[in-house]
This record gives sequence, structure tokens and C-alpha cells, in this order.
Amino acid sequence: MAADAQPTPLSGSGPLLLALGGCCALAAAVGIGRFVYTPILPVMMADLGMSKAAAGLLASANFLGYLAGALLAATRFIRGSRRGWLLAALAMSALTTGAMAFVSSGAAFLALRFAGGLASAFALVFASALVLDRLVVSGKAGYAAVHFGGVGAGIALSALLVSGLAFVGGGWREQWLAGGIASALATYAASVLIRADAEGRVPAAGPRARAGGRLVALVVAYGLFGFGYVITATFLVAIVRASEAVRALEPAVWLVVGLSAAPSVALWTWADRKIGIARAFALACALEASGVAASVLWLAAPGVLLAAVSLGGTFMGITALGLVWARRLSRGDPRRTLALMTAAFGLGQIVGPAFAGALSDATGSFLLPSLAAAAALVVAALLALPGSAQPTT
Repeated sequence: MAADAQPTPLSGSGPLLLALGGCCALAAAVGIGRFVYTPILPVMMADLGMSKAAAGLLASANFLGYLAGALLAATRFIRGSRRGWLLAALAMSALTTGAMAFVSSGAAFLALRFAGGLASAFALVFASALVLDRLVVSGKAGYAAVHFGGVGAGIALSALLVSGLAFVGGGWREQWLAGGIASALATYAASVLIRADAEGRVPAAGPRARAGGRLVALVVAYGLFGFGYVITATFLVAIVRASEAVRALEPAVWLVVGLSAAPSVALWTWADRKIGIARAFALACALEASGVAASVLWLAAPGVLLAAVSLGGTFMGITALGLVWARRLSRGDPRRTLALMTAAFGLGQIVGPAFAGALSDATGSFLLPSLAAAAALVVAALLALPGSAQPTT
């Protein structure tokens, strides 16, 4: 297929099967590959004597890899088969996830999580480019919610795996290995559902897009969102385990996050149509801020469940809204605009866990870092609001 060839429309069940393939890919590389760390983290900290600062640094290594991978994937140096890049990234994600079971040194942990983050970014970029392009030309753009629902499905599956193995006495090594196997199985499903004739070629990046004022505000808001969501996304299970009042919810809390995330993109896409993308983005950030605050201010079952539902129900929705909005605001080739968004988001993710871990070690709790995260989300919401009355196309 030529580099500038357009994909042909799919008919019949083809669009749905392709979206399901994207769902499997995101479940493997993001839902499991990126986020299985959260429910495994408390056991690793206990067994290895890992400080909260070290745990945060390990999470930041994964997000640094994600940032590097997302930016590299948007450059003119990456060309060729989108499906090939996707399957290679999925294989790398499964391998680095399972390999966590067989190492013990901090350097090895950091290297594997960095490589896993890079793989998850490549998988997200190439799965989305391949699947979403084909869905649009097929007139089935609504199936994008199925594609992005894979993140929530992967989180829910990882929660079930980790809690099930913990119930039968499995430790963190068995949990990482199970995550790697589950990721490999989802990779196989993606390779079957995303057929070779679905792909296009990766075009070279075009001229640099010019950033307007609204786009600059959106980039800043997106970076604040990256910082604001990731502290709770990394440490929620550890927060629950540390509190006697809610410790019994530990096996369920990450499952609730995943189940809430699965339909969230469809919900926020609907909100975009009803109230506009700026208001939808601001509302989602405000709702997430309430949950982040509840995770440390309301340490009772309702507060923890509110935190889990608000996190799962918003973070993928905000991610999708932010990228769609940036694409609407960009001038010229949107790939560089999306790379700028990814960079801001990635920086927020990198800073968040390390900041939270170090401050928690110093103060004895996640109260201050979580409140800082909630404040960042409120500022992100406010930055989005001035554009609510402006055209979004």
C-alpha cells in the first residue's frame, strides 16, 4: 500500500471486529501493561521493603518510557507497517510485564518499566491510528468507544488476576507473570482481529502546526490532568491497604476503577455532543478532582468507592476529549500537535508519582500530594472553560 493511500471502508461486521481488535490491543498494553502495577504495588512494597519514594520512582520510569515512546512514534523516522509496529509493541509489552517476575534489582525494575512504558505508547499510537482511521472512513466512528474501552477492560482483568492470585497465596512475582500471560493472550486476539488488510502505511510528519492561544491553554490543562490523575492511579490501592477502615476493599477497588473506565469514553463522547467539548473536558476534570480529594479526605467505604468510580469514569474520557479537541484546534499536520499534548501529559505523569512518593515518605501520608493533584485538576478545568463558548471545529 502506498504511503499516501487511504484505507478502504469496511462492511458488515468488519468495523466492529476491528474495534474489538483495538480493544484487545489497549487492554494488553495499557490496561495491563501500564496499570497492573497499581494493584501489585502494595505487595511489592511490603515484601521488598520498598519506600514510597522508590515506588513512585518506579512508576515515573514507566511514564518516562511512555513519553519517549509517544514522541518517537510521532516522528518522521517511524515508517512502515502500522500493524507491524503495533504487534511488535504488544509483544514487547507482554514480555516486559512478565519479566518483572524474574528480576529483583532496582535497576532491572526501572529498565523493564521504562521499556514497558515505551511499548504501551507505541501500541496506543499505532492501534489508534490504524483502528480509528478505518472506522472513520467506514462511517462507524462511534465504535471508537469499543476501542478505548480496552483500557478499562484490561484494568478490570488485572484486578481480578491480582486479587485471585492473592487469595490463593500467590505473591507479586506470580502476579506479574500472570499479567504478562494475560497480555500475551490479548495480543494474540488483537493479531487475529486486526487483519493485515486493515493497515495503512505510516506517513511522514508534515509541517509544524502553529499553536493558538486556546491550544496553548489546552496543552497546559492536559499536562495538569496528567499530574492530577496519576497520583491516585498509582497509589489508590496502597492508600486503601494502609487504612484499617477500608482495607477490606483492597481486592475490589481496582476492579471498580476498571469497570468504570470501560464505558467512560462513550459517556464523555456523548457529553461532547450535548454540552460541547470544552465544558465536557472541564466537567470531567472537576469530577475527577472530587474523587482524588475523597481518596484521602473520606477514608470510608463511600469515599473510596467514589474515588475509584470518579477515577475510572473520567481519566480515559479526559484523555480522549483532550486529543480530539487538540486535533480540532490544530492547524496543519495534527501529529505534531498530538505530540505536544503527549509531552505535556507525559511530564505530568512523570512528576506525579515521584513527587507523591517523596512527600508521603516525608509526611507519613498521601494527603498533601493528593490534595495538590486535586488542585491541579481544578486548574485544568478552569483553563478549559474559557473556550466553552467558542467554536470547537
